Amino acid sequence: MTADAQHPPRPDGDVLSNALPAGRDPLPLAGRTVLVTGVSRRVGIGHAIACRAADYGASVVAHHYRPHDASQPWGADDVEAVMASIRTHLVGPARLIDIGADLAAPGEPARVVEQAVAGAGHLDALVCNQAMSSPDGPLAETTEAILDAHWAVDARASILLAQAFAGQDGFAAPAPQRAGRRHGAIVFLTSGQGLGPLPGEVAYAAAKAAIAGVTLTIADELIDVGITVNTVNPGPVDTGYVTEADRRATAAMFPQGRWGEPDDAARLITWLLTDEARWITGQVISSEGGFARWRH
Repeated sequence: MTADAQHPPRPDGDVLSNALPAGRDPLPLAGRTVLVTGVSRRVGIGHAIACRAADYGASVVAHHYRPHDASQPWGADDVEAVMASIRTHLVGPARLIDIGADLAAPGEPARVVEQAVAGAGHLDALVCNQAMSSPDGPLAETTEAILDAHWAVDARASILLAQAFAGQDGFAAPAPQRAGRRHGAIVFLTSGQGLGPLPGEVAYAAAKAAIAGVTLTIADELIDVGITVNTVNPGPVDTGYVTEADRRATAAMFPQGRWGEPDDAARLITWLLTDEARWITGQVISSEGGFARWRH
């Protein structure tokens, strides 16, 4: 059998080589800039994503909004300490820019992207990790104000961030048919509301369901300018709020014997920003470590 028969021509006319790749690029995001929202706590998923993106060579724009955490039972972290932690992961000329903003406020998602672009020159990837935790409640206690607040942070902000990201000058024209890599990547975060109930979290579940539901529509629109769009459900992750009572009550639901850790989600999310994932778009992917809601 000839080499050409073993490896048919690719659409660009090249023939695949018999040689295996020398190895994976240790810095697959080198030269790129990633905007990550919701980076305000060292035990949070946003911090883990920012650190891993930096480990992969990226410059990072870290959005944060400390007042939200200050209003929660777990309290706020020291934002300067959070940023200092991320800086230890930067490689070579990569930079860190941090931006504080309430993404629920009118115009703020667009302003955050505008400020990020002004500081970095261009954004190559966007991770919408921001989330509102409370107030929330069961259906009987849900109010218009609670629904609107969760919609503004958990859904509307992500859609508007994606709009502003895709509106950058570099995405103005359709991607070349033979582009070596896509132009950009967006990753939204959802929750497990489609896999099981979220008791007492009607507003949060509704807003996160909206993001999962709109993923394919936004992906279809943005692939024409070379942007992939995917959504990740990180599953139950211990970001500092899990109590020992929670662990005991749910122990049998985790076949690997533990709750998820922030970097469990960050590994998948950051990989979706690399060229290895350039053929993946319009997907809602769960990363739950085998979490089984039916176990008790």
